[in-house]
Amino acid sequence: MSDTGEDETQQPQAPRDSHLPPPSLRTSQQRSERVKLRRALGFLGMTLIAPGSAQLAAGNRTLGRVALRIWVGLWAVLLLLGIGALVWRSAVIGLFTNSTVLLLLQVLLVLLGIGWGLLFVDAWRLARPPELARRHRLGFAALAGVLVFVVVGGLVSSASIVASQRSLMSTVFAGGGETKAQAGRYNILLLGGDAGKGRTGLRPDSLTVASVDAETGRTVLIGLPRNMEDVPFPESSPMHKKFPKGFGCEDHSCMLNAVYTYASTHPGLYPKSVKDPGVQATKEAVEGATGLKINYYAMVDLKGFEALIDAVGGVRIDVNRDIPIGGGEAKLYGYVKKGKNQLLNGRSALWFARSRSDSSDYDRMARQKCVMTAMLKQLDPVTVLTNFNQIAAAGKQVVETDIPPSKVDTMVTLALQAKTKPIASVSFVPPAIYPGSPDIAKMHSMVAKKIAKAEAKDNPTAAPTPAEQPTDAPSSSSSSSSSPSPSASKKPKKKTATLKAGQQTEDLASVCSAS
Repeated sequence: MSDTGEDETQQPQAPRDSHLPPPSLRTSQQRSERVKLRRALGFLGMTLIAPGSAQLAAGNRTLGRVALRIWVGLWAVLLLLGIGALVWRSAVIGLFTNSTVLLLLQVLLVLLGIGWGLLFVDAWRLARPPELARRHRLGFAALAGVLVFVVVGGLVSSASIVASQRSLMSTVFAGGGETKAQAGRYNILLLGGDAGKGRTGLRPDSLTVASVDAETGRTVLIGLPRNMEDVPFPESSPMHKKFPKGFGCEDHSCMLNAVYTYASTHPGLYPKSVKDPGVQATKEAVEGATGLKINYYAMVDLKGFEALIDAVGGVRIDVNRDIPIGGGEAKLYGYVKKGKNQLLNGRSALWFARSRSDSSDYDRMARQKCVMTAMLKQLDPVTVLTNFNQIAAAGKQVVETDIPPSKVDTMVTLALQAKTKPIASVSFVPPAIYPGSPDIAKMHSMVAKKIAKAEAKDNPTAAPTPAEQPTDAPSSSSSSSSSPSPSASKKPKKKTATLKAGQQTEDLASVCSAS
């Protein structure tokens, strides 16, 4: 203790910075900054979850009420569509395949995107950015910008998908086919078009009929060899007048896949009202071969098929042996390698389906059916939606059909039903049928029995009956009256063309493999 009475151990205090507010004031400012930031973030969150709620709380209440009513109305519509998809799926699908509805939806999505984006901008304004702490302003503005970009971009992207759907409907589905089910079934001719180098015109490289039950979607795939001769035509066909004994020539060049070229290169054979004489003649030839009335056709350009497979992300198939890519008269570029559950891209899937090297036409037919079955079973709504623009672009380039837009909803509904059921298969291949001398009556019987067996699975109490034939279908005598050359009708000594498991089966998916 000094003479002055002061404690000598007391340390002198550092002078306080006159520029800093007192601690109590700093705490109050920080608290205020946090409140303002939470308020600002709240406005953005409210606009994201319930557009218009921020305006109703702190802005233009009239605008907020209108926006909220629109938002609630949209959710009500979505709920009704969801319920409708469960109880009346075809009607909902029909809405989204109607060109006018799609146009309105496209405009609505764009307007929603613009309106929602403006609400975010207004929510940012209501937050009073200049009053936020300087360190919060940039981050808050960036967050608002990201939300505007995500919401507006997402809705505009959705509008683009709808535009692609509308374009696909108007470009691909031209109409013109028979809209009524035949004997309770839709029979669709699937053609793989091949207009390769050095070939005269387009020739169907693969011909398959998908016979689909109009009620259950249960499907039978009927494979026709492209080299089948003496195929008869219904009596109503102009081709029947030219070839009353069936499509045959002495040099055996008049095969099933040449019908298209013949009709296309003979003007005046069909009336001008027939848009594509080649397709029409091919449909009639297939009717003569199967005994079924063909409702529609769908032609896929085999070169563009590669783009279609790539657009859906590939297809998984069991490959039980190496399949050559190229080969034969062309250069061998490699192989589709053997393996279970292989994910094939477009190029590999195309060669898996069409490779001729080390294969017969009948092997190819079986593999083509496997690719069709795999695509039907594996494509799902999520895959289609996430890749729709690519699928639509590929579809417009490679698919041609006479299915009318008004029937697309029916076809989609049946395809969804078919996904859940086994697909049966029947093919006109040796030893059952020899393409050089086909037994037409037997072919009709094979188809009728396979269809009756498939229908019996959905109605087990009913006695299976042969499918009804078209009234103008040729009789079995049309086959016997033709006179193919001995070389064409001669049966092979060895069973080199023995049926593969997938040619005649009740469940194609269970036996599909490369052979």
